[in-house]
Amino acid sequence: MLKIVTIVGARPQFIKAATISRVIRSRPDIEEIIVHTGQHFDENMSEIFFTDMDIPRPIYNLHIESLPHGAMTGRMLEDIEKILIAEKPEGVVVYGDTNSTLAGALAAKKIMIPVFHIESGLRSFNMAMPEEINRILTDNISDILFCPSQLSID
Repeated sequence: MLKIVTIVGARPQFIKAATISRVIRSRPDIEEIIVHTGQHFDENMSEIFFTDMDIPRPIYNLHIESLPHGAMTGRMLEDIEKILIAEKPEGVVVYGDTNSTLAGALAAKKIMIPVFHIESGLRSFNMAMPEEINRILTDNISDILFCPSQLSID
């Protein structure tokens, strides 16, 4: 059986993961392990999406919330790495451009697990945005880039 770890932590990721997780559940040959970093954590930013969009409950919830960017990303990286070592997945799925995205991609890549980046290639060209840094770094270390448009492919 193929094992995939999905890293989510913020509202836009929950929405994207709902569709991908639904497809994965339809495949008896794939096991999905969902890791929620806790980046978005209150009822209206997290729980409601799992309930209303029928997203499988995370196997792991790291509860990493309300920290500065560096501290948040560092703690996520450390905790995700431990999970990946324990679970030994064949791949890691990350979404978008959050601190959860970058931490998941870095953790996987450093231990030689392929990274699949959903919504890659998007650019604001504004390096003052933390999300732009996360996008560029994640795209550069991902093994497969799933781009949402021709512009993002280019």
